[in-house]
Amino acid sequence: MIGSDISAVDVFCGAAGLSLGLRASGISIAAGIDIDPACRYPFEENIKARFIEADVTDLPSSHLANLFRSAKFRLLAGCAPCQPFSGYTTKRREIDTRWQLLIEFLRIVEEIRPEFVTVENVPRLSHLPLWDQFVRKLKKIGYYVSWNILDAADYGVPQNRRRLVLLASALGSIELPEPCGDRQRTVRWAIGMQPPIEAGMSNPTDPLHASRALTQPNLLRIRTSKAGGTWRDWPDELRAECHRSERGRTYPSVYGRMSWDKPSPTMTTQFYGFGNGRFGHPEQDRAISLREGALLQSFPPDFRFAPMETRVNFRAMGRLIGNAVPPKLGEAIGRSIVEHANYVSI
Repeated sequence: MIGSDISAVDVFCGAAGLSLGLRASGISIAAGIDIDPACRYPFEENIKARFIEADVTDLPSSHLANLFRSAKFRLLAGCAPCQPFSGYTTKRREIDTRWQLLIEFLRIVEEIRPEFVTVENVPRLSHLPLWDQFVRKLKKIGYYVSWNILDAADYGVPQNRRRLVLLASALGSIELPEPCGDRQRTVRWAIGMQPPIEAGMSNPTDPLHASRALTQPNLLRIRTSKAGGTWRDWPDELRAECHRSERGRTYPSVYGRMSWDKPSPTMTTQFYGFGNGRFGHPEQDRAISLREGALLQSFPPDFRFAPMETRVNFRAMGRLIGNAVPPKLGEAIGRSIVEHANYVSI
């Protein structure tokens, strides 16, 4: 058997990072579903599969089941938006209706009973009662479940990114992917060959290789910054007021340059901003570009997030790239599912 015997529907597909990885493992992609219309172009352009703009709470499971057609094995993938499960949101103890997305996904699983299920989200979700309820329900309706916190850096992604990953199978015990090796890919490996650009400029042949402009204070700060260092390396007169407070001193991982020979820090939706984390280029006096952020997420260099003629919107592109499942992590997940399907088919 080959992976093409498995057909996947990617719920909350985003910019198609997971679908791209699953396809690389040999799994065919039947469709992607997301409420965000900005996801249509990258999904359809790069995956060449159907995109459905819809809220899963309004999506009949029968309609979703028809997307698989006559596939031998069906995979339902669900990477619900992670903001409801972030530390900030859960500490506020506010009721966020987006938490219900995981329950809606469980409803769809229960109604169509695909052979395989995968879920990816932030590690904090695993500490919430909602996660325990989700896993127990999967087991109750007949799934074998395996889950853990994985670091994407162990699977070929040049980025430290810890994620909660679940695999479930209705056909037998299934294992999470094994790390791909001891040697992790680095910032230099991912972006070292990108053409130099200045802050506020872009590369003429790749509009996504664009860097946000810097204020004069931040330009002075990045020129003083060391690769792998923090704002604590700056002379006192360059330090921001917030860093002079007792609380501010405990946040060194902002306003810093990346290290060439280590994986990058976790890409957020605002990685294009020098002050939003350690997102300074290791050598050039600027924050990393949108393309460099995508490369650190393990997207291929020719991946298109928007039409070439579209004016680059940093906030919109940052959201698509930062929220994506790293394709290389998706590929590792896909390989585990394919290997499992081959085993249970013997």
